[in-house]
Amino acid sequence: MDITLNVNGRPEQFSAQPNELLVERLRDGLGLTGTKVGCDTGQCGSCVVRLDGRSVKSCLILTVSAAGSEVATIEGVTPAGGELSGLQEALRQEHGTQCGFCTPGMVMALGELVESTAGGEAPTEPEIREWLTGNLCRCTGYHSVVRGVQRACAPAAEPLVDTVRQEV
Repeated sequence: MDITLNVNGRPEQFSAQPNELLVERLRDGLGLTGTKVGCDTGQCGSCVVRLDGRSVKSCLILTVSAAGSEVATIEGVTPAGGELSGLQEALRQEHGTQCGFCTPGMVMALGELVESTAGGEAPTEPEIREWLTGNLCRCTGYHSVVRGVQRACAPAAEPLVDTVRQEV
């Protein structure tokens, strides 16, 4: 089936098999390997992309069902040679990217949360943790990820409270 997708702001036209998954098209067909394949069952979240602005697990979406849609991948968040997004920088500062395998999916999913709360009330820790449901971190870096989201959502004039406990 011939389809067109707008991927990271660029139109892409190609033929896709009816059973081809969006993650396969992104990684194998378009070379966008930042979108990871972790479980192939929608459980881990490493394949999260934005489809028409909403976070979706691309291992559960058929490419043909995404025809005509806008797809944003981690490669579109920070163009080559560009600066990190506010969320990416906050995660870096809070050490929320340990091995990095889950990071692209988390950035794509949590980016939607950060954008939806911009200019409004910052999400609470339980809200951030709820949003993280479905994004598994094998290194158990959730505390650092939560702090990174809090940093990304904190008003610039407001100092960020350090929630790290000091070990004696």
